[in-house]
Amino acid sequence: MKIGILGATKLTTTLGKKILSSNLEVNYGVRENFESKDIEWKLLNRFPSQIYSFAEAIKRSEIVLICCENDQLHEICQSFLDLDLTNKTIIDCTNGRFESNFSCNSFLIQKSLGKKNIYKAFNNLGLDYPDSDVLGLIKETYFCGEEGPEKLKVKKLIEKSGFKAIDAGSSQSAYLLEAFFHLRKEIATNKKEKTEYHFKLITV
Repeated sequence: MKIGILGATKLTTTLGKKILSSNLEVNYGVRENFESKDIEWKLLNRFPSQIYSFAEAIKRSEIVLICCENDQLHEICQSFLDLDLTNKTIIDCTNGRFESNFSCNSFLIQKSLGKKNIYKAFNNLGLDYPDSDVLGLIKETYFCGEEGPEKLKVKKLIEKSGFKAIDAGSSQSAYLLEAFFHLRKEIATNKKEKTEYHFKLITV
């Protein structure tokens, strides 16, 4: 299975390493003229065949994870539109900006790509992961999307990445998953502490 991860964030390199440890192929997609002083990206540059443009990483991959900053979403959606997405599974791992008119990133991507199903996963980790969880306490991630073989692929990829996969229902739940992320950020802000908060799902 070939995995593409789009965006130059900590979440990109962290998920990439977790997926590589499962002996899956990873193609990284970054913007043009990308340069980083981050040591993890410098190490990846020793293997230039793994780092491509957004479009090339999409073409080479069966499952594509969007882990970019929000200001690159438009460019990435345009790259998708220029390609044949048949048999490609797209997973949105981002969160929209929390404003008065809160727009869910998954819905924006879905609108841009038309009828293509978009799945949601890993967004509870945040783009700065693992800095948001230095003790490694987060063991689960929530995912949602339409039922079918593609959703099973998403679940298996989550598990291969070392997380418990918790099914949150159809693609309409993407809004709830993003709100879930912003709620924990607001709690941390109001506590006025230099720490992160996360939720743990329990059954009673």
